[in-house]
Amino acid sequence: MTVPIFATRSVRRLNSVLSLDDFEALAKRHLPKPLFGYIAGGSETNASRRMNEEAYKSICFQPRVLRNVSGRTTATVLLGEEWEAPFGIAPMGISALMAYRGDLVLAKAAQASGIPMIMSGSSLIRLEEIAAAAPRSWFQAYLPGEPEKIDALIDRVATAGFKTLVLTVDTAVLANRENNVRAGFSTPLRPSVQLAWQGLSHPTWTIGTFLRTIVNYGIPHFENSLATRGAPIIASNVMRDFGKKDHLNWSHVNRIRDRWSGNLVIKGILHPDDAKLAVERGADGIIVSNHGGRQLDGAIAPIVALPDIVNAVGDALPVMLDGGIRRGTDIVKALALGAKFVFVGRPFLYAAVVSGDAGVTKAAAILHDELQRDMGLLGVSSINEMVDEQPIKRLFQWLGNRHV
Repeated sequence: MTVPIFATRSVRRLNSVLSLDDFEALAKRHLPKPLFGYIAGGSETNASRRMNEEAYKSICFQPRVLRNVSGRTTATVLLGEEWEAPFGIAPMGISALMAYRGDLVLAKAAQASGIPMIMSGSSLIRLEEIAAAAPRSWFQAYLPGEPEKIDALIDRVATAGFKTLVLTVDTAVLANRENNVRAGFSTPLRPSVQLAWQGLSHPTWTIGTFLRTIVNYGIPHFENSLATRGAPIIASNVMRDFGKKDHLNWSHVNRIRDRWSGNLVIKGILHPDDAKLAVERGADGIIVSNHGGRQLDGAIAPIVALPDIVNAVGDALPVMLDGGIRRGTDIVKALALGAKFVFVGRPFLYAAVVSGDAGVTKAAAILHDELQRDMGLLGVSSINEMVDEQPIKRLFQWLGNRHV
C-alpha cells in the first residue's frame, strides 16, 4: 500500500514536536499568511494576548519532596462527568478553514483523549454532525439579544443532544482586529491577487484542506450562528448573522436558563461582580476569559483575574479558565489559584492544521504527560490536592501585583 506524500510529511512533522509551541511554528509554515494571522492575532496592539502568556511567568513553585507520588492521577470531575485530565479544547471559529473538517477533528480527538471540546458557534460544520461523532462535546453560542432567535438556537442545540451550553458574553461589539487586516484576512473572504498567491505558495493546505472541502462539501457556510444555516464565508452579508449582540443582557440569561435544561456555562467573565451575577442567574459554571486577547485590547489576563473571582463565588459553581496556557505548569498554576478546569485554544488548532486528529491527539498527550510530570516534581498526587487543600495552595507563590 502506498502512503500518500502528504501523510508521510505529516508523520515527519509530528516526530519533531516536543511541546505545544512546536505546533505553532509548523502551522505557520503550512498555512497561508492570512489564515495563520487570523489564528495568531489578537486585537489592536496584542497587549492582552501577550499578557495572557506572560502573566504565568510571575508565579513560581516551592515543591515538596519524599511524598510518594507513585499513584498520582490527573483524573478530575467537572459538571458531573469524569475526565482524564483537567483541561479541554477551547472554542475556535472557522476551524474547518484551517484544517480539513477541523471541528470534527478536534471533537473526535478530544473524545478519544478523554477531554471535552467546546464547539464554536462560528463553525463551518453543522453542530448535529459534531454531536453525533463526539457526544461529550460542548456547544458555544454567540447569541443576539433577540428572544425568538435565542429560543430557536437553544432548541436546536438541545435536539442535537448537547448537554452543556457555553454562552460567550464578551462580544457585545465586533473587536478591532486590525492584525487580521494586516495579514490579509477579511470577513467575508474576498478573492485577491495576494490570496491567490498565498494559495499557490502553500499547496499542501490548498489541496488538502481548501480544494478538498470545496469538492466534497461546496463553499463553507457559517452553519450554527442561528437555528438556520448562515451565509457562506464569501457572502457580502455574512456579518449580519453576528449582529445585535450589544442588546444581550442578564435578562436574556434568565430566559436561556429557563429554556435550557442542561449545564449552562458563561464564558468571558473577568470581574468578580459579574461572576456573582452568573451565580444568581443560575449558571452551572463560568469560564474566566478575555477571548484569547481577541476582544478588548488591554483586558486583564485571566490568570490575574482568577483569584478574586474564585473568592467572590466560593463553592457556588466551578470556575474555569482559558487564555495563555501552553504548558502543564501553567495548568498547575491555574488550579492552585482556584480554577477547577482550564481550556486551551490556539495550540490545539495548530496541531489539527499540522497533522489532523493525530496532531490533536499528540497535543493532548504532551499536555497530559507534562502535567503528570509536574505533579510528581511538586509532590502532588491528585488534582483535588491542588484545588481543595489549603496547605497545597501555600506551595505556590504569587509574585508582584495581582492587578494590572
